[in-house]
Amino acid sequence: MSTIPTIKSKPMSLSYDIPISKTKQFWDSLKEGKVIATKCKKCGMLNFPPAADCPNCYSSDIEWLPLSGEGEIETFTHVIVKPQSFQEYEPYTIAIAKLKDGVKVLAWLTGTSIENIKVGMKVKLQAKIHQEKTLTYEFIPI
Repeated sequence: MSTIPTIKSKPMSLSYDIPISKTKQFWDSLKEGKVIATKCKKCGMLNFPPAADCPNCYSSDIEWLPLSGEGEIETFTHVIVKPQSFQEYEPYTIAIAKLKDGVKVLAWLTGTSIENIKVGMKVKLQAKIHQEKTLTYEFIPI
């Protein structure tokens, strides 16, 4: 424990504009209800979330591909003690699923109760637009 005197600050909230020029196609597709990934034309690596430059070979020569979105849960956790910026939400579940497309995705799992979630459960990745107009994606059971 530090011996330096401190006082508690007020809770802080941070919001800023995120530059998306190289991944704009991804955000536009979410607005249309579609989930897409990038594939490197040089080495063939599929990336999700999309990457403007290949993290494997560093090539910028990529193509955009739709994802089937279907997969199976590999692991999950139910979040009860939430980070400050998620206090307004009920407890929620996040999962990692391996998609048939070959990528692993981390996302919220909605549409089911914690008692029904199992490793190996079939899920579909779908686009989601929140009430505050933020774009994201989530899993739903299939």
